[in-house]
Amino acid sequence: MPESTRVWFSQPLETVAIWWRLERRDGVTLGFTSHDRDLVFGGLVHRTAPGMVPSAIRRTADFEADSAEVAGALSHDSIREADLAAGRFDGGSIAMGLVDWETLERVTLYSGTIGTVGHEGAGFSAELRSVKDLLARQIVPRTAPTCRAEFCAEGCTLSANAFTHQATLAAVSGDRGAVRVSGGPATGLLAFGTLRWIDGPEAGLIRRIEAVEGTWLVLDRTTAPDVATGTRIELREGCDHTLGTCATRFGNAVNFQGEPFLPGNDLLTRYPAAQR
Repeated sequence: MPESTRVWFSQPLETVAIWWRLERRDGVTLGFTSHDRDLVFGGLVHRTAPGMVPSAIRRTADFEADSAEVAGALSHDSIREADLAAGRFDGGSIAMGLVDWETLERVTLYSGTIGTVGHEGAGFSAELRSVKDLLARQIVPRTAPTCRAEFCAEGCTLSANAFTHQATLAAVSGDRGAVRVSGGPATGLLAFGTLRWIDGPEAGLIRRIEAVEGTWLVLDRTTAPDVATGTRIELREGCDHTLGTCATRFGNAVNFQGEPFLPGNDLLTRYPAAQR
């Protein structure tokens, strides 16, 4: 059913509820509604979640970003504190609007992405970023000695499949901030790459490899305490975005998206030195 063009809240009595639709980056899609029973529309079951409430949604006709926030209780099985802490909802997309719970007519009032997610006690809140935030991006790229392109993405042109490997978890450090793996490429090639959990309690989550210390891969977030050795993982090699690495390791200097030989600000501060 297409979105309704009706004028909402034009009658003394309305059969209207609020709906939310969240799509996580791992592909899991969740639907919720403020109605007292589940509603099915748009190919998704929207579970009743009366404890979730949106704040005021501000929409503008200019280029200023729209703002919204959603808050609720950590009582729904689909939104758990562990999932919030693990970052499963970070960067996901969200839409919310109104639905007539009798006819299922609906309208979208807000769409964007999930920004900062916080929780305190038994509740949580999520900052929502509208699609207008894309207008805040730099149109003209700033010069930099390092490459601006994301490794194996647009501009880089290298194939991600050529640098993706299957491996298994061999060990987890005591503070759960680093792991050792069995299989895959040489450890040194994984610095600034990614690790994706294929199964286990963190299946689907992607972690950035911040550094390599000996045989240990230092991750950007700690692993869950119940992650077991032997868990299957997918490793993506990394790149330090320097011209030397791009040329010698990848043979891809022709696509380097940086200015390594452009004089920096230090050239402007130089002054002649007296000759002795």
